[in-house]
Amino acid sequence: MRTYWFTEDAYPDLPPEEEYESIRVNLPNSNFDPERGHELYNWYLDMWCMAESYGLDIMNNEHHQTATCMVPAAPLMLSILARETSKARLLILGNPISNRRNPIRVAEEMALIDVISKGRLECGFVRGVPYEAAPANRTALRGSQRLWEAHDMIMKAWTTHDGPFNYEGRWFHGRQINIWPRPYQQPAPPVWITMGGRSSTTPVAKNKYVGAVFLAGYPRIREIFDGYREDYLEMHGEHAPFDRLAYLGLVYVGETEEKAREGAEKLLWYMSANKVPGYWSNPPGYHPPQIAAQIMKGARGGSGVPLTATLDDQMARGNVFAGTPDQVYEQIKNFWEYSGGFGNMLMMGQAGFVTHEETETSMKLYSEEVFPRLKELEASTTPAEAWEKSKAMKQRDNVPLDGFALEFVR
Repeated sequence: MRTYWFTEDAYPDLPPEEEYESIRVNLPNSNFDPERGHELYNWYLDMWCMAESYGLDIMNNEHHQTATCMVPAAPLMLSILARETSKARLLILGNPISNRRNPIRVAEEMALIDVISKGRLECGFVRGVPYEAAPANRTALRGSQRLWEAHDMIMKAWTTHDGPFNYEGRWFHGRQINIWPRPYQQPAPPVWITMGGRSSTTPVAKNKYVGAVFLAGYPRIREIFDGYREDYLEMHGEHAPFDRLAYLGLVYVGETEEKAREGAEKLLWYMSANKVPGYWSNPPGYHPPQIAAQIMKGARGGSGVPLTATLDDQMARGNVFAGTPDQVYEQIKNFWEYSGGFGNMLMMGQAGFVTHEETETSMKLYSEEVFPRLKELEASTTPAEAWEKSKAMKQRDNVPLDGFALEFVR
């Protein structure tokens, strides 16, 4: 079990919500104060370094034209952390390679970070969120196809060492590809891919990559994790190790339940502040028809995540884990067992107006009192046993969502 500590580097100092149409794409950058941004960037870098000091690994990502994430170039932040840290694994989750014009540039950037960090890079590839199709001047249609073609080009660049090659694909083309440097880790850095549904698990399992799931909660985690495990077992004749699966949730650990709730309510800004009109969150061709229909009917979460739900609702769903160390351990343990187990906890531990002191308190309590028990939990069973135990809990699938609240949250 590993834990990757994560913040999206938000710029939370915004005008009242009713004064702007969308927090993404068209929020005027006159709302950004460069002096305040300077403080925030350096603060976030300090927090990532602090995570390493508490024995946690590091995760970062990028988004574009949004106050929810001030990092439009995650490789730049990760390159700083490659130099400023010495032990933590460095996960970028991820590179939106469907929207990048030149995948070879990504191959070069990632190889550079891998060499600077002496082989500590974990390289994640993502399709990109729907809001960024227009800013990237890309059609949202066939984004998954572009992702896997860009992936193929990058992997070939990483693993070819006998001189230049040319690449001719449907979406991407390259001439005289011969990257310098090549990665420190051979044959290539570990690869992660995000999975949003059952249909996305097969190529990830085929390559034995780490499949990462964000905020699927109890309603959808089995569909995705079980799909990956089924594909992995069928293709490779063995059960997927725990370290092939990852789950991202919002985590806040407090000294008391009251303090934990105060911190978690602030952390929930990450979801509640995501005000985006349908024409940005639902571009033609991005979502499957049934999801697109839900958004047109007024749903704010394209993946089915209710962004306006209360803290208790989000905890009941398995999107937020909050409480004292004992409570948070039990919440994650219940979710871990229900899902069939996973080896990577992606801990979103700061968002919105969560202060430095609150962030460090939660991080320290998690690393000292929750994380060791999660490691013991994983070590106490095999992937096959955990999956079978999860299958034995199938009757809970038919329990209404509010039925999870008392059983799983407390």
